[in-house]
Amino acid sequence: MFHAPHGNSRAPLPQAREQEPVPTTSKSATSATLTPAEKPANGTTARTAPKSTARDAYFDNAKYLAIVLVAVAHAWEPVMEGSRASKALYMLVYTFHMPAFILISGYFSRSYTGRPDQLRRMLTGIALPYVVFEVVYSLFRRYAQDAPEQPISLLDPFYLTWFLAALFIWRLTTPLWRLIRWPLPVALALASLAALTPNIGADLNLQRVLQFLPFFVLGLVLKPEHFQLVRRREVRLLALPLFAGAAVFAYWAAPRMDLGWFYRSSSTQDFGVPWWSGIVMTLAFFGCGVLLTAGFLAWVPRKRTWFTVLGAGTICGYLLHGLLIKAADYGHVFTANEWLSTPGGEIVVTVVAATAVTLMCTPPVRRALRVVTEPEMAWAFRRDVTELGPKR
Repeated sequence: MFHAPHGNSRAPLPQAREQEPVPTTSKSATSATLTPAEKPANGTTARTAPKSTARDAYFDNAKYLAIVLVAVAHAWEPVMEGSRASKALYMLVYTFHMPAFILISGYFSRSYTGRPDQLRRMLTGIALPYVVFEVVYSLFRRYAQDAPEQPISLLDPFYLTWFLAALFIWRLTTPLWRLIRWPLPVALALASLAALTPNIGADLNLQRVLQFLPFFVLGLVLKPEHFQLVRRREVRLLALPLFAGAAVFAYWAAPRMDLGWFYRSSSTQDFGVPWWSGIVMTLAFFGCGVLLTAGFLAWVPRKRTWFTVLGAGTICGYLLHGLLIKAADYGHVFTANEWLSTPGGEIVVTVVAATAVTLMCTPPVRRALRVVTEPEMAWAFRRDVTELGPKR
């Protein structure tokens, strides 16, 4: 995301462009959900575009590392039962990996104003992949598990497609958050109220959308200089005891805490605790998520690395790794091989998940999935949207 090397170097950060955390790979490089390459603004050509339109290696590195943590954590779920240390590590990662992704999404949504070209990118880069993979995941379960009762519902996100639905809603409301005076306190209030409301229902997983909302709004209000702060050497050093302390606390809490708190898809009443616990836990998880996200970002490489190019393909890694996890689940791979729950087996699971999601983010995979993750679809839009939108 940034270009500073080490220590206290403070090269000025580029202004946030409309980069997004679920990737884009179309020729126009304008759509995305987990990546950002976009056309130069104001109708300028690539030859005359200012340098600020270039992709930032720092953010691409952060997105790749975050998607690896997401895939690994999903792979740990079926094999961590019975291991306190594994559950503690799972809780630690779950505290910040999605918040980091969502915060970056918000940061690169700052320029969203609802222009026709921006709406077009939302439809092709977020809405279309959501529809396609919602159907794919539902059909996969229906036939892999011989479950004809498995519905195909675009209102009830299946497995990890919830993030695309959430990103669409968050992005659509961006102008409202930029309009009000205290966006973050309002978002935290909405998240707390959502945690106290058991009747929100499953439509578009609104419970989770609202409870994760503060991280997106925080990204909207952040500025380049805020990210510059986490690049300082002292912050990187402070991140070490921060993660060490969080790991110790997670180990203590592992047998005592319900994992449902981390998923943000249930109300306080579902846990059978006093109503005020929902407010306390919402604020506590937000604070922990922000601190650990800052610690994570502090250690993200700032220069180009071998995996920088993979940051542009995180939408493919995100959507495809779930099929691999589900295939192993439906095929009883985890239950039929008990050794996977041993320390050695968990290491194997970790390596396989990290390797698989890395391959899924590669350019060949992105090109193969371009038709559903970032299609042009000029035929589906009015001419003034496809041609005049950017000029506006």
